[in-house]
Amino acid sequence: MEFDSLTRNKSRTFLTGFGVFWGVFMLVGLLGGGQGLKEKLNGNFAGFATNSAMMFSSNTSKPYKGFRKGRWWSMELPDIQRVKNSVQELDIVTPMLFSGSGSAVFNDRKADVGITGNTPDYRFITGPKLRFGRYINEVDILQKRKVCVIGKKTYQELFPDGSNPCGQRILVNGIYYKIVGVDWNVSNGISFGSSPGTNMIVPITVMQQIMHRGNRIDMIAVTCKKGVVMSDIIPKMRTTLARAHAFDPTDNQAVEVFNTEVLFQMIEGMFKGVNILIIMVGIGTLLAGAIGVSNIMMVTVKERTTEIGIRRAIGATPKVILSQIIGESIVLTLVAGMGGIIFAVLVLSGLESIPAETPSHFQIGFWTAIAAAAGISVVGVLAGLAPAMRAMAIKPVDAMREE
Repeated sequence: MEFDSLTRNKSRTFLTGFGVFWGVFMLVGLLGGGQGLKEKLNGNFAGFATNSAMMFSSNTSKPYKGFRKGRWWSMELPDIQRVKNSVQELDIVTPMLFSGSGSAVFNDRKADVGITGNTPDYRFITGPKLRFGRYINEVDILQKRKVCVIGKKTYQELFPDGSNPCGQRILVNGIYYKIVGVDWNVSNGISFGSSPGTNMIVPITVMQQIMHRGNRIDMIAVTCKKGVVMSDIIPKMRTTLARAHAFDPTDNQAVEVFNTEVLFQMIEGMFKGVNILIIMVGIGTLLAGAIGVSNIMMVTVKERTTEIGIRRAIGATPKVILSQIIGESIVLTLVAGMGGIIFAVLVLSGLESIPAETPSHFQIGFWTAIAAAAGISVVGVLAGLAPAMRAMAIKPVDAMREE
């Protein structure tokens, strides 16, 4: 009978400890996993300014001063200066031209590219990571140099040996361009004019000349100054363009705006909600484990009634009994909980070791681990209170009579 009782105690203790282990593993693992997923998602928008916006012209949706709705209008280079002068809250205002896709040829190798005409200021919008060379500069713009900055994927297809391509010339749509840089930044979430990694940036003046575009532009990219909310100044930019091109300033469809600030706020809000959900799930699982610890300690106290009574009879104070029971509860939860933390860290380390285009850190911070350990200790104290109070209430005479 004593052997069966011991076996039952070990089984109950193991199952209870596993409950705490699993709860801590869930909490820590989900926190680290959520952080890694957030980094991966943010990596898809790597380089893009979080306070930027892109404006496109479109058909009007409202009649205005004798013009019918559905009229098409085009942005022009003078709009850049108009917007700069009218909206003082803006920091960068730069135009863009799109030429569509093309085929880049170097020796016997080919690669698809998406050609865009930019100014040097566009680097403050996308934050290029130059593996080789430089970005286009003002001299390229003024002298209309046929130079280009190619993307990562294009570089890998044209120069598989990994050599420095700067100074080499590639043939694109019948025109030779000299490579001056390689942008290693691959933004999977935001891409204009090309698929990720296939972008080919040329001076906007070169594209104007080749495409005979005159003053017409396809897009205006802007960033606002620090402390300014982009959503607050979009109506001012739309009004400025409406005044110059005779459409209703309240016609949102006439000027389509892609506001990255709203996008990043949505991502941040989404992961705040995910973190709250993770914490609720982890705490719920921990509380379930704490109830299990409390139950097993209650059973233990009942089975050790005689022992506790004898200890009380030979002079053990209630404080000593209380500290013993709570101490055992804390040890049980700490051992199981620390095991859960260690196992979660190992699993997260395994996720980090998986090769990826944009590496992410699936790990928890030092202070998060400390907070988890402190939380486990608190759970241990709470789980041991009820059994400890019951143990303190045992009277030596009652214990002897029960024996």
